[in-house]
Amino acid sequence: MKKEYGCTRLALLITLITGFLANSFGQSYRYGPADKDFAGYLFAYFKGNAVEDEAVCFAISTDGYTYRALNENKPVMDSKKISSTGGVRDPHILRGEDGRSFYMVLTDMTSSKGWDSNRAMVLLKSDDLLHWKHTVINIQQRYKGHDNLKRVWAPQTIYDSTVGKYMIYWSMQHGNGPDIIYYAYANSAFTDLEAEPKVLFRPKNGKSCIDGDIISKNGLFYLFYKTEGDGNGIKLAITDSLTSGKWIEQPGYKQQTRDAVEGSSIFKLNHSDKYILMYDVYGKGKYQFCETVDLDRFKVIDQDVKMDFHPRHGSVIPVTRKELKALTGRWGVPQGMEITMRKNPVLDGFYADPDVLYSNKTRKYYIYPTSDGFDGWGGYYFKAFSSGDLTNWTDEGIILDLKKDVSWGNRNAWAPAITEKKVKGGYKYYYYFTAAQKIGVAVSDGPSGPFADSGKPLIDFKPEGVKGGQEIDPAVFNDPKSGKSYLYWGNGYLAVAELNKDMISVKRNTVRVLTPDKTFREGAYVIYRNGTYYFLWSEDDTRSENYRVRYGTSRSPLGPIDIPENNLILQKDPSLGIYGTGHCSVLKIPGKDEWYIVYHRFNYPDGIHMGDAAGFNREVCMDRLFFDSKGSILPVVPTL
Repeated sequence: MKKEYGCTRLALLITLITGFLANSFGQSYRYGPADKDFAGYLFAYFKGNAVEDEAVCFAISTDGYTYRALNENKPVMDSKKISSTGGVRDPHILRGEDGRSFYMVLTDMTSSKGWDSNRAMVLLKSDDLLHWKHTVINIQQRYKGHDNLKRVWAPQTIYDSTVGKYMIYWSMQHGNGPDIIYYAYANSAFTDLEAEPKVLFRPKNGKSCIDGDIISKNGLFYLFYKTEGDGNGIKLAITDSLTSGKWIEQPGYKQQTRDAVEGSSIFKLNHSDKYILMYDVYGKGKYQFCETVDLDRFKVIDQDVKMDFHPRHGSVIPVTRKELKALTGRWGVPQGMEITMRKNPVLDGFYADPDVLYSNKTRKYYIYPTSDGFDGWGGYYFKAFSSGDLTNWTDEGIILDLKKDVSWGNRNAWAPAITEKKVKGGYKYYYYFTAAQKIGVAVSDGPSGPFADSGKPLIDFKPEGVKGGQEIDPAVFNDPKSGKSYLYWGNGYLAVAELNKDMISVKRNTVRVLTPDKTFREGAYVIYRNGTYYFLWSEDDTRSENYRVRYGTSRSPLGPIDIPENNLILQKDPSLGIYGTGHCSVLKIPGKDEWYIVYHRFNYPDGIHMGDAAGFNREVCMDRLFFDSKGSILPVVPTL
């Protein structure tokens, strides 16, 4: 078979013209994970043409190459309960635009009744990948004019941002005509189609096409499809508008084998610019995996792929560590796959510089981190996470987006801090943050926002006598003795200023430098216990495995700071693979002398091998903080 590579000139022109329309799927979730936070993959598939094998099965992977079946390769749902025929095939799974909903569509069919026997598809929706609500849509019964309908095959779903709806597309054959790919939009509940199916794509040669699979990249939509009865290979067509009917068909076939194939599915590797095209080499009873960057040229990587099952037509989506834990908690950890159920990190994904709060208004705990995982600390938004038990944390979504919400600084969203204040019988939340190496403040009526920026930087100056360092890493402290509030900040130096009662401005005449000693780098935090003020700070560079936390004490929130002899309280533990422990905040459990330290470290276990990149691919952890009988802070035991 001749392999032809390269887009047509027209397709290239479209790419150049629309390249600036970088697709935002997976990047603009208000809730749920961003691409940087995915830790593995879920593979949905069916097994074969026997009735008992025409059912949805799941497998998982942590690297995109090695897959292990869940539930001992048995179905994860009963086909007889969700279908009209007793069997389902071709599962396609999709994460919703909200980041935390999941959609799956299936061919409602058992081959034992014949290849031209099915008229329906199954729509399913889930909020947790474990429990699914289903609806059967029989096209022939639902719509008039389909009396000669013979088959409804391989539905898939994609979000159409131009209309804000989920498009379902699939192939149908009527009478002796060709198989054509149709589409219809699902209703908001994902339980029905809004209107009668319309043609999405048919090849210019008028021949059959089935098993359509669409992926978006740089504002373009790439449709991989099988040329049923006409080569039985995989071809590609491209458009910049899903429903325009204007598809540019690419030359040649995309599968890298001479054998007949079907059921192609393409997905992007996590934290990579590579994509995987996989397809069912059904005559040989095997799957083939190919790798690509440009969605045009493909390289076989079968030698890198391992599976302990034999899938038929399926699909893959990225999942988070939390979702992997939920899947394995329900169906068991597959043999030969290590998925460690660790206490730490407490947040799912790459985050750093955590500030922790107990809200008297909601009676919940909150963590406010830097959104990490961006090259060169290039994040631009802040999130909040809530918990009722300090164990299970809920993503509250983006609470401040520098590009949208902050006029004076749209980059480098770092190291936030927050405090709750009682104001006129209610609560106000004051959120201090770093943007473009300046410190700002935003205000909200609730701990999860939305927060409104004050409109200008709060700290954009150096204290008198300070020449180096950066105006970053704010920390806010409410003094229980005086009732005054203070803001601390600085990289390379530690400064403090008293906040005015409005909490969005400082008393400039109170600014002073408190740098404790040469170990101080950044990330100050202040707590009060039994008459003593404790100052905590980070030493070394966040890119260093030796990043660590020291402390000092004072009789005043304005210093001076006394340095205990043994003041190193948090550091790496190479025996556990823990490195880069620093930039902490401290939580006191209300009404108790019970304390926790919340900090970041290199991501485990890969961070130590990442070089400088470990410094912006960090994860948030929490451990107990203890004091001895004299009030000294005991060294923290960092845990997995």
